[in-house]
Amino acid sequence: MTILHMKPTPFRFVFTLGIVSLFADMTYEGGRSVAGPFLAHLGATGLIVGFVAGFGELAGYGMRVAGGRAADRTGRYWAIATLGYAINVLTIPALALARAWPAAAGLLVGERFGRGVRKPSVSAMLAHAGSQIGQGWVFGFHEAMDQLGATIGPLVVAGMLALHDGFGAAFALLAVPAVLSLAALGVARLQYPSPRDLEAHPAPRIERFGRAYWLYVAAGAFVAAGFADFALVSFHLSKTHLLSAALIPVLYAGAMLVGVAGAPLFGKLFDRAPLATLLGSFGAAALFAPLAFLGSAPVAAAGVLLWGLGMAAQETLLPSVVAQLIPASQRATAIGTFDGCFGVAWFAGSILMGALYDRSLLALVAFSLAAQCAALPLFALAASKQGKGETAA
Repeated sequence: MTILHMKPTPFRFVFTLGIVSLFADMTYEGGRSVAGPFLAHLGATGLIVGFVAGFGELAGYGMRVAGGRAADRTGRYWAIATLGYAINVLTIPALALARAWPAAAGLLVGERFGRGVRKPSVSAMLAHAGSQIGQGWVFGFHEAMDQLGATIGPLVVAGMLALHDGFGAAFALLAVPAVLSLAALGVARLQYPSPRDLEAHPAPRIERFGRAYWLYVAAGAFVAAGFADFALVSFHLSKTHLLSAALIPVLYAGAMLVGVAGAPLFGKLFDRAPLATLLGSFGAAALFAPLAFLGSAPVAAAGVLLWGLGMAAQETLLPSVVAQLIPASQRATAIGTFDGCFGVAWFAGSILMGALYDRSLLALVAFSLAAQCAALPLFALAASKQGKGETAA
């Protein structure tokens, strides 16, 4: 029996998609780990870095709304995922050709756009497996594979920066994991042409999403608004000379490595105690801002590691919440809508924090803390509505 004809099982499917994500994250997280310093090298200001990071997230999360709806309506989850992955990973090696910050900004936004196209389809397919073996565990394991790739990619970039004067060679080398990611995606598609067959208990459609869902959307928006993009964090580390350009991607890799361990742990805890896991993880992650923006080099490094834990919590817990609430036939739409609102809030918060950075670090930190802490009571209220069965209105 060849690998392409092995009996499909939920975990094998999750593992196969995890390999795809490992190589993809090596590519785009390797590039994103030096996005701030690269833009600064090309002459960008703090406001421009914040705008590029925020607009990229806005474009990416906005496309999740369209991508999710298209996937549920057409059923072409694999085709949409393939298109998104191709854009997602091929824009990063193209940064080697950028000679001015507008060109680099366009490619960085394009990378986020591609990720937005494919994300709801991939999450919906993963949720089919999660219906059997636990949504938290599935998204946690997948995020751990993401983060493993996101650990290796920045280290590769750091090594190239140490060996070569300039960013071009580092970006060009990332073409290798980009091609490997697309090849692994082709294998996954051949092995599992119909992931919906993994769904444990298919549920009927609902007319509209209910109160609990929208409260979770509001909570996620507050988390997004206050969570600074790493481009702004790395810009700060570079501008203040807390770390060299070669060490910043190493620290980013450390943040991703924290996520490798944290994501599956969050997933397992979520399957047992959802609300406590949401409150504990996002409450702790909110503390990254004062450490990263106000501390010395060691303190800022600790803040970045906490930032990585927060990213793991977002990517593991938020889709797990939606997957538990919404029937399989509408999950891509629900996840895409959730992510679209998340992205709008991320964009607004990034612009504000970029502007605040140029004026007052204390104001930036105060905003970041206030926004993220505002999410906690909304998570609790959403959980109470969910417990009362108010998932559909």
